Amino acid sequence: MSKEVTAEGEHPPAKDYHDPPPAPLLGLGELKLWSFYRALIAEFVATLLFLYVTVATVISYKAQSQYDQCGGVGILGIAWAFGGMIFILVYCTADISGGHINPAVTLGLFVARKVSLLRAVLYMVAQCLGAICGVRIVKAIMKHQFNAFGGGVNVVAPGHSKGTALGTEIVGTFVLVYTVFSATDPKRSARDSHVPVLAPLSIGFAVFMVHLATIPITGTGINPARSLGAAVIFNQHKPWHDHWIFWVGPFGGALAAAVYYQYVLRAAAIKAFISFRSSRSN
Repeated sequence: MSKEVTAEGEHPPAKDYHDPPPAPLLGLGELKLWSFYRALIAEFVATLLFLYVTVATVISYKAQSQYDQCGGVGILGIAWAFGGMIFILVYCTADISGGHINPAVTLGLFVARKVSLLRAVLYMVAQCLGAICGVRIVKAIMKHQFNAFGGGVNVVAPGHSKGTALGTEIVGTFVLVYTVFSATDPKRSARDSHVPVLAPLSIGFAVFMVHLATIPITGTGINPARSLGAAVIFNQHKPWHDHWIFWVGPFGGALAAAVYYQYVLRAAAIKAFISFRSSRSN
């Protein structure tokens, strides 16, 4: 019999967990904290590194494919680059900034009252600036290939409508933000000591899977900072023409995921847990 069984047919109660209190709405007091500025720096650097590696991968693949149809990493490799970098960077920054690296994720967490308005806005600014700097480094290193092969910008692929692209971005971001909420749920953390590793892995794998499905349609945005950084540095008419899709879609998907998880699934889970604890105490 397992040591965890205290009596025949009876198991000890599940670990208690406590949801953190909602973040302050404005959060102006955070301006006095060094940890807040450290988190902004972490988001800036993480997004810079994310865009540098991923956009360089995209450009390199396109350049190699011009000369060898079997050359380069392929769509599978590009998806791994995006998903793998998210896994690495979320793992590295989770304890410092929460490892958002995406304005859509930040928006979803703000809607769920996980971060304050001040933190959400400045995170988005830091992420967008980091993305622009990351893509600028790519252009500085491989300028000819960058200009010749589209700068890694997100555009609606030929044969697909704007409506299809928008829906793709909404659903793809929903999958990502839904995974973020599930992987970082405090109830899960209370019962699973491996969450610090599994959460970044789950989030990175979600990014990988979404890229596999959506690269042929939009190049996969699901991250407004990623789309903005490439568009600003490439700076041609085509990426700006459909650029709104890569903000409206991710923000719409993030809002839907936050409301669904926090105010539908999570609310029901909390009620069920309270009911379970009450029944045991009686």
